[in-house]
Amino acid sequence: MTLHTGRHFLQIPGPTNIPDRVLRAMDMPALDHRGPEFAELGYAVMTGLQRIFRTKHPVIIFPSSGTGAWEAALVNTLSPGDKVLLAETGQFAVLWRGIAEKFKLDVEFMPTDWRRGADVAEIESRLAADRSHKIKAVMVIHNETSTGCVTHPLEVRKALNRTNHPALLMVDTISGLASMEYEHDAWGIDVAVGGSQKGMMLPPGLSFNALSDRALAISRANSSLRSYWDWHDMLEFNKLGTFPYTPAVNLLFALREAIAMLEEEGLENVFARHRRHGAATRAAAKTWGLDLVCLDPNAYSPSLTAVMVPDGHDADAFRKVVLENFDMSLGTGLGKLKGRAFRIGHIGHFNDLMLMGTLSGVEMGLDLGKIPHRGGGVMSAMEVLKGRNAMAMPKAAVA
Repeated sequence: MTLHTGRHFLQIPGPTNIPDRVLRAMDMPALDHRGPEFAELGYAVMTGLQRIFRTKHPVIIFPSSGTGAWEAALVNTLSPGDKVLLAETGQFAVLWRGIAEKFKLDVEFMPTDWRRGADVAEIESRLAADRSHKIKAVMVIHNETSTGCVTHPLEVRKALNRTNHPALLMVDTISGLASMEYEHDAWGIDVAVGGSQKGMMLPPGLSFNALSDRALAISRANSSLRSYWDWHDMLEFNKLGTFPYTPAVNLLFALREAIAMLEEEGLENVFARHRRHGAATRAAAKTWGLDLVCLDPNAYSPSLTAVMVPDGHDADAFRKVVLENFDMSLGTGLGKLKGRAFRIGHIGHFNDLMLMGTLSGVEMGLDLGKIPHRGGGVMSAMEVLKGRNAMAMPKAAVA
């Protein structure tokens, strides 16, 4: 066993580093989840999440991973045989497709090479061709965690509006929420899926559905069976600040503290910090001479960077070298990218020095792992962080 000192560097794109403040907030005795003290906590996190999602509509909290919120989005609004349109932007789109097919939905899957976001023009073309409006929902991954490619939900909403198509817009923003711009109401999103363990800086265990009035109306008329995931059971109890079943109380204490931290920094500052760290990481990769998985600069993720290794080399063997020598975890390649790419998470509770330590570990690992590259990536990232390379700083998407 290799002996390491200091703190482990967890640089996967989720679960992310948990702030000490959040860990301390979780350290609470058991609480009566039907009592008035809990109701104060319940109201605080529900309204706080509305501010994070930027919505006046309900945000439902489930004690589950993000997979649960995926399922909730489907079973509340759709029925077996309903057709949905889903872009295959990476492994998490593939997984969402799998859930939809288990519920007997008719999935129209739009294949891609996993190296860019969804093709909005193709989505619009398929919507325009669907004159009988058989497509009941368009499903996209906001920030594809397996590839580091972004799909801009506002552009998908514009495509729906231009074709005057009534399909619901469902957006997985699990690794986008609280790390990049997201406007639930302003962008006309009907159902959003979020999770606790990424930009929200919490342990895994909570997931979220942000809703629209239209999604709620459709769910009331929907006859599909559901129990645990039923939005309306949730909303009735939420009126009292509580839940229809035992909630993850200590995670809710953590959630309240995480929301406070995000709002103290200011969401715009949070987003700018993530953009800056993404730009610095890409500058390092460019200097190393390694290709990014994401080929479209307009789709670069602020929260993670997926990097290809040269042909003939194994990304997982490289990750093992980094882990054993520097006690740092990098994200593995998923699905089609297994062994071909590694992922650097720069999301959540993170700062400049943490990023420099991360990139130093990667560059030393490239040397030890005998991955062909050029030196100087760390210095290139440093120049971005010092503000000398303003061209590397992408502007925020304009809603």
